[in-house]
Amino acid sequence: MGPQSGDDTASAVTTTTDKPEQQPEQQKKHPKKSWAMASGFKALVTSAKKLAIGDSGSKAAAEQLFPVVDKAVDGDDCDHDCASCVVQYPKNFKIDEEDELYGLVKGWSTHVLVATGKTDWVRDVADEKGSVMQAIGNSKGPSNGRLMLSASNMPTPHHTSDYSEPTTVLLLPAFTIIENVTPATVPAVIDEFINKAPTNTSPLEAIALPKELPVPLPEATPAVLTELTTRPCPHRVLILLCSQKTRDARCGQSAPLLRKELQRHLQPLGLYRDLDDERPGGVGIYFISHVGGHKYSANMMVYRRPDAFGLDKVERGKLGEGEAVVPAKFAAADEGLEDVGAGQCIWLARIKPEDCEGIVKFTVLQGKVIKPKSQLRGGFDREKGLMSW
Repeated sequence: MGPQSGDDTASAVTTTTDKPEQQPEQQKKHPKKSWAMASGFKALVTSAKKLAIGDSGSKAAAEQLFPVVDKAVDGDDCDHDCASCVVQYPKNFKIDEEDELYGLVKGWSTHVLVATGKTDWVRDVADEKGSVMQAIGNSKGPSNGRLMLSASNMPTPHHTSDYSEPTTVLLLPAFTIIENVTPATVPAVIDEFINKAPTNTSPLEAIALPKELPVPLPEATPAVLTELTTRPCPHRVLILLCSQKTRDARCGQSAPLLRKELQRHLQPLGLYRDLDDERPGGVGIYFISHVGGHKYSANMMVYRRPDAFGLDKVERGKLGEGEAVVPAKFAAADEGLEDVGAGQCIWLARIKPEDCEGIVKFTVLQGKVIKPKSQLRGGFDREKGLMSW
């Protein structure tokens, strides 16, 4: 039920001496054999992972799933790292740079973010005692496919981390906020909302979830806790960053640094939204619990509404002098726009602060990938009906 665990086995390392000419012939060949054995083992593990994940029937190659930046279309600097970035990871921040990434995440149908007001949790968030995460983890699960469960730093209604208080849940890809959720109402949340919500494989159609739902609870339950309410998430894009340092210290280090750098590039565009900013449009950035693959830190999931800012078809490299790329301003989904939820989720890894400028310009604003071979783990595109699994 919880997030997929990552494979964090250390890769084999082979060392050689400074004077190979003085070694016996058999020893000289040994490093090459070790390297070949390690490479062969990695290939075997990768093949086993792909076999375990299987093929949904809509599995796409990376270049089919998401457009990749092209200098002829997006400009000569489309694949450049940020030159003005001053934020850096600690010197001892080391990750796996060798493994193949794409197509190795287990498919999921829906994703639930539970507001906790915290940035770190016990190792398995389903073990947070008395929490909505624990109630979901102990439930029978939804009927419409695998549920990815994440705790998040979304603020709770009472701005506390007290699990005895009702909280808020964000349901994806529906981009729907469910309010007044308690462990006791989790069965109703699953039956009446998650089971009836669009999944990552659903076509882009208007979401039709109830605005409010009375929940049959014991008579002694306060009236305010017996009704679940929903509303559309006000944002056009959500960026999710793993911050769970109890699983890996690198996640706790990278998340706040990336948020700071993302904020620096989003604010001049008028798109940055902090945790309590409910203005329509913009980009929300949330910290979430472990999603797997922390040896590829930082992991970043970008959920986008279809053509989130009206820029998906813009060819930056062909704009005339003085022409600017201006994100469209959208009203809230409940103010005239048909709400279909997220059109895409682009799951990236090995993200560094210097990647953030390009991610904002091309991934957030236009749904494009800059470094597919080294950073793209997977995702889905509901408009194309394609996914990475």
